[in-house]
Amino acid sequence: MAKVFEKPKALTGKPNHYCPGCTHGIVHRLVAEAIDDLGIRENTVGVAPVGCAVLAYEYFNVDMHEAAHGRAPAVATGIKRVLPDNVVFTYQGDGDLASIGTAEIVHAANRGEKLTTIFINNAIYGMTGGQMAPTSLLGQVTATSPYGRSAETEGHPIRMSEMLATIEGTAYVERVSLHDIKNILKAKKAIKKAFEVQIAGKGFAMVEILSTCPTNWGMAPAEALKWVKDNMIPYYPLGVKKEVV
Repeated sequence: MAKVFEKPKALTGKPNHYCPGCTHGIVHRLVAEAIDDLGIRENTVGVAPVGCAVLAYEYFNVDMHEAAHGRAPAVATGIKRVLPDNVVFTYQGDGDLASIGTAEIVHAANRGEKLTTIFINNAIYGMTGGQMAPTSLLGQVTATSPYGRSAETEGHPIRMSEMLATIEGTAYVERVSLHDIKNILKAKKAIKKAFEVQIAGKGFAMVEILSTCPTNWGMAPAEALKWVKDNMIPYYPLGVKKEVV
C-alpha cells in the first residue's frame, strides 16, 4: 500500500512536550517539510531558543545549537559566518525575540545577516507561566496584567514584522497564521520562501506565525484558534510585509 502521509525526515520522531492544542508542533512539521522539500537537511543548522521551544534540538533531525535567552540571532550569525554554505535558522517565541532579544534581532536584520527566523507569536510568555509579552494585546489578561494590558502603563503591542520590514538589510518578512487549514498551507509556503531567500543570499528573512497558547489563555484548543482569528489578526494583519526581488 502506498503511503500518502509520513513523518518528515527532518523530524526525529520523538514525542514532543507541548501542551494539548499548542501549535508549536504544527510549526515544527512545516519547518521540517520545507527543509525536506528543498533537500537541505544535511547542511542545515537550527538555533533553539529559551522558551516553550527550548527542546527543539530534540525534535529537528538537523544540526542544532542552544542559545541563551534572546541570543539566537547572535549565535546564528556566528554559525553562518563560519559556515556560509550552510542554511541557518532560528526558532524563537515572542518573549525570546521581541523582549530580551529585541536588540539581537534588530541588529541581525540591520546587518543583512543571511538567516531565516521562525518567529512564534502567541501573545504571551508560555513556558514561565503566562506573563504579559511585548505582543500581548491591549486589554489581554495575563498573569502580570490581571486587569488587562493598558497602553498607558505597559505600552502598545509591538508589531515586529512591520518594524523589521523598515530595515534596509531585511529581504523578506511575512506574517501567517495557523487558525485553519488554508492558513497552515500558506504558512508552509512562507517558511519555504524564507529558506529560499537565504539560499539565494538576499539577506535577512523572517516568518512571523500567529500561534495559540490554550493553557495560558485559559481556553480549549478550538476556542484558542478562534481567538487568533477574531482578536490577533485584526491587530497583526497577515501577509507579506517586505520582499526584495
